[in-house]
Amino acid sequence: MNCPNCSAEMTAMTLDGRMDKTIAFDMCSSCQSFWFDKYESLALANASAQYLITLIQQSLTSGKATTSENLRCPRCFDNLVWTNDIQNDERFAYWRCPRDHGRIIGFLDFLREKNFIHALTPLEIKELRQKIQVLNCKNCGAAIDLAKDSSCPHCGSPISIVDMKLGS
Repeated sequence: MNCPNCSAEMTAMTLDGRMDKTIAFDMCSSCQSFWFDKYESLALANASAQYLITLIQQSLTSGKATTSENLRCPRCFDNLVWTNDIQNDERFAYWRCPRDHGRIIGFLDFLREKNFIHALTPLEIKELRQKIQVLNCKNCGAAIDLAKDSSCPHCGSPISIVDMKLGS
């Protein structure tokens, strides 16, 4: 299957799902995203989601993944719809097929959906300030001065961390 975002050939994968099911989906290393057919992402087993973190770490580049303006469903070719969602107070976004054929989600939003990324609490930011003065925003790349900011001053993204103890 070609990626709905960048048109690169996607890698077909099969992992364990919940209740002894297997989940088939596609991964695009070029634009750092996954295509899940209807509800497949929700049915992934916890161990499979953790395995995908390893693949994500191997695939991430220093640059930000690009997103096309006009994405089409690889099944019906309808325009995909930009969708915002929330999971345990963590916001994430993806492009979905209006006919429920599936969705494409970026690596970082997948981690947010699966609860592996969370915004830092004020106490965690205070502890981080003692060790680090400046961070770069993972969303836009701007510098975040921890002495005065608790979110990106350019795009407003909260300071977040990947926490392997969390997870779906």
